[in-house]
Amino acid sequence: MQKQRPLSPHLQVYRPMYTTVLSILHRLSGLALTAAFFVLSGWLWAVAGGGARYRFLHDVLSSTVGIVVMGGAIAAFWYHLCTGIRHLVFDAGIGFEKSEARRSARIVVVAFVVLTVASWIALASIVGRHA
Repeated sequence: MQKQRPLSPHLQVYRPMYTTVLSILHRLSGLALTAAFFVLSGWLWAVAGGGARYRFLHDVLSSTVGIVVMGGAIAAFWYHLCTGIRHLVFDAGIGFEKSEARRSARIVVVAFVVLTVASWIALASIVGRHA
């Protein structure tokens, strides 16, 4: 009896490489951004609803959990943007050589980290002034 093999390659067949990990994280960051969209929609609903609704959501978002969630949403935004630009470059047929793909992966990770940290610092200074 022949061993049943998967119809297409998947995570159990191949060892994860940097390109695989970046691609999977790109998809996960898209899902995180979808969740953040619902939080933003709730915030807009609370602003339109007035006092009590807005105070409630403000209290939730200024809690430790809320700050972590919003910080994660900022990180997801920058990661998704940076990897999305990389994918657009790939769609143009540029950067498929191993060395180019590795270099673009490093650029994406560095840009994502720098932009995320800069955003967190800017947000902390804004929140600090209004606390």
